Amino acid sequence: MTRFWWVRHGPTHAKGMTGWTDLPADLSDEVRLTRLSDYLPKAPVVSSDLQRAVTTADAIERSRPRLPNDPDLRELNFGDWETRRFGDIKDEPLIRAFYETPGDVSAPGGECWNELCDRVNAAVERVSRNGPDVILVAHMGTILTQVQRALGLSAYDTFARKIDNLSVTCLSWDGVWRLEVLNHRP
Repeated sequence: MTRFWWVRHGPTHAKGMTGWTDLPADLSDEVRLTRLSDYLPKAPVVSSDLQRAVTTADAIERSRPRLPNDPDLRELNFGDWETRRFGDIKDEPLIRAFYETPGDVSAPGGECWNELCDRVNAAVERVSRNGPDVILVAHMGTILTQVQRALGLSAYDTFARKIDNLSVTCLSWDGVWRLEVLNHRP
């Protein structure tokens, strides 16, 4: 069995759609970061290559082995919608379909939910070879792809889930995907 300990990066305080935009994380809550690190197993740590995930992984690493950053663990690429607020694009033709029928609909110049799922699934397969437990520091959409995988939800129902900053979601694989912990804030 392999357990995947997903950690969402620290907050960016961004108000718009932040996918591949490389913003820093606010890691000023050292007490919370210590609690988070103490909660996690002694296992290899891998993160997205975006700085908000990298610095969060560095903050919780302690004496854990660090695996190379993986760009396939990035958030959904929002393309032309990057950093824009929903209210600024609510009249664009694709935005309603993007949220109401997610799957193959993407922002102009971005990627769709199904592409994100394929990318993250490939990364999970690669990192699963690093032990019975692996800590992955990533993004809300990235983590939700795996929640969808474990629960067999539709993309629409998955979008309704929330993953808080500095929370832990644990999934296991032993021939069957299981959700063990969802959005836990140690």
